[in-house]
Amino acid sequence: MKAWEIQNSFGLDALTLAERPEPQPGPYQVLIKLRAASLNYRDLLMVKGDYNPKLPLPLIPFSDGVGEVVALGEGVTRVKVGDRVAGIFMQRWIGGELNEQKFRSALGGDLDGMLVEYKVLHEDGVVHVPEHFSDEEAATLPCAAVTAWHGLITDGHLKAGDSVLVQGTGGVSLFALQFAKAVGARVIIISSSDEKLVHASELGVDEGINYKTNPDWDKRVKELTDGVGVDHVVEVGGAGTFGKSVRAVRIGGQISLIGALSGGGEINPLPILMRTVRVQGIYVGSRDMFETMNRAIALHRLRPVVDRVFAFEEAREALRYMESGSHFGKLCIRFGT
Repeated sequence: MKAWEIQNSFGLDALTLAERPEPQPGPYQVLIKLRAASLNYRDLLMVKGDYNPKLPLPLIPFSDGVGEVVALGEGVTRVKVGDRVAGIFMQRWIGGELNEQKFRSALGGDLDGMLVEYKVLHEDGVVHVPEHFSDEEAATLPCAAVTAWHGLITDGHLKAGDSVLVQGTGGVSLFALQFAKAVGARVIIISSSDEKLVHASELGVDEGINYKTNPDWDKRVKELTDGVGVDHVVEVGGAGTFGKSVRAVRIGGQISLIGALSGGGEINPLPILMRTVRVQGIYVGSRDMFETMNRAIALHRLRPVVDRVFAFEEAREALRYMESGSHFGKLCIRFGT
């Protein structure tokens, strides 16, 4: 079978299409024939060596993939042959709080990932995906969607009438937008592109702010909320945007810290203290969260935003397109014809 590998060195050009023997499922394991995968910013960093330069190699990258169960190991009861399933991001995080053991079970990092034609996973590490989704849409869920759901719904307890500030128009941000609107919340979004703001308005965004032409976007958020600030910020920028997020959130509000696209740096804790802001790190989520989210997606008939689909052989091109920052929503890879 074919598999993309980070072999002896990092970098997009070093990503190699290799041959591996087709795996066979052992007890309580399932064999999945992959149909689609999706890209996350983490995958780009992993391939470039910026996520963990000490990562043991070789490694099959990508955490997110969906496919058909084609064989079962002894004792499997959660799925059957022919089911369409996705792998969960952390294979041992079924429920409860995150701990070190669960943390060390992430696909495409601690474990080989999903950019491969056939994959064996434990039956506990897969979930059924919404029936109304295409394969590519279903492949967008394990990391970006679960992260947004965890931050806003499971941990953020978002409710109708709340206000949410969403940063950018990547996968997590657009899932956060869709979940917030499904709950009945008001959504403000910031982007560097007026064109992307127009697309976001078509998804139901209430107000959009171009942070290039309006660098004091935190002040504009306060204006739009009558000087109060939003109830919840989906923070994907990191240190470069965090200070303004603290100023944009209401006293006692929550910031879900999800990404660090602007890099690391120092953060002043005093405004967090003075405004009694709750800052919660969100690192994807559990299988329980994934399955709860899927029920809500099916109920509301939500559809992920897929910007572009690449062929399996075009994995490097897909990563380069992600690196360009041109995408709106998710990028996917289709397996086969």
